[in-house]
Amino acid sequence: MTEYRVQAAVDSTELGQLREAAWGAPDDGHAWPAILARSLTWVTAHDGGQLTGFVNVAWDGGAHAFLLDTTVHPDWQRRGVGAELVRRAATSARALGAEWLHVDYEPHLSGFYESCGFRPTAAGLLRLR
Repeated sequence: MTEYRVQAAVDSTELGQLREAAWGAPDDGHAWPAILARSLTWVTAHDGGQLTGFVNVAWDGGAHAFLLDTTVHPDWQRRGVGAELVRRAATSARALGAEWLHVDYEPHLSGFYESCGFRPTAAGLLRLR
């Protein structure tokens, strides 16, 4: 049974390991404490004590919040964990005063985010590095 936690303490090394498993890129977890300290909210998913999912919500300090790093361990994908993470993140952001929740995603994820209630919008992106 998956347990969801909103703004609960999360072990940064374990979060890095989750991200490595899901994204295939190295993540030693060291950056996460500083990131979460600046976040509006975040949600984690756990199964039997194991961290299986994560989503972060950054914000501008006002009306706009930004969904980032939606991550589900490959062994728990396609079970509704990602959708529930997003739903709980949106509920938490709304309760904390955000009016808008933005998300950027690659085309292959459009069905997932549209099923979570997002609608496509025109946006721009500038690569800085």
